[in-house]
Amino acid sequence: MQKRTSNKKAAKQDTRGLKGWQQIAGFLGEPTSVVQRWAVQGMPVRRQGRYVTTTADELNQWLGRESGKPVHVATDTTDLTAELKRGISFVTRNHRRQSADHTTKAGKSAKRRSH
Repeated sequence: MQKRTSNKKAAKQDTRGLKGWQQIAGFLGEPTSVVQRWAVQGMPVRRQGRYVTTTADELNQWLGRESGKPVHVATDTTDLTAELKRGISFVTRNHRRQSADHTTKAGKSAKRRSH
């Protein structure tokens, strides 16, 4: 029987280093050429000798900043339940914010029409 990994161990593995264009491209699920272009455009990578390196956490944070939404690339050790909760929380917060903005705008329009 396979032993379950703890959340601490899963979190530690998620910060693992990715070395080389092929590993980074494999993690992101994109061709090497696309990943190299993204690196030129600001994707976080470091040169270490003849290799480039980064971590899964750095890539997830960068993807989130670029998309404007929380992003996390799922791996074998990803806690999918926690990621689902995080995604639902994000959508709920944005929906509430948009509803409040819409209500405020509608109220201003009604005031203008009544004057």
